[in-house]
Amino acid sequence: MRSTKRAKLAEWIAQHQPSQIDIEELAALKEVLAPVSENYLKKLLRESGVPLAPVVDGVRQSNLDELESSLLALLAEYKSGDAMLKREVRKLVITAKDHARWTHKEENLLWLTTWLENPPLFPAWVRLRREILAADERG
Repeated sequence: MRSTKRAKLAEWIAQHQPSQIDIEELAALKEVLAPVSENYLKKLLRESGVPLAPVVDGVRQSNLDELESSLLALLAEYKSGDAMLKREVRKLVITAKDHARWTHKEENLLWLTTWLENPPLFPAWVRLRREILAADERG
């Protein structure tokens, strides 16, 4: 009887009991569950309930709160990471920016572009942007 990818993931989690899934665990899981697309694997991981490292979780864009939270978490990784991790984080944000462009999420696109242009400035910028958005809503 063939085991599903979801069942294999649950078995791997039970065996390894990770406190968080980081890049190394993600690479191991890609091998264990091969062939598996990265998007499907991340979907399964999110559903598993095991915390994901920001670089594994990626950029969440379903609403501005999730976008801000994921960009700030990635900024922390970016600031403390080596050159390879910085490239990986930038790649994630660029991919998210491309996705925002394709889905015509103009506000998300602005946030992602701002992050890419000057990551350390993003926290101050997003506070100001939130104030502008709140003022616009109030009329």
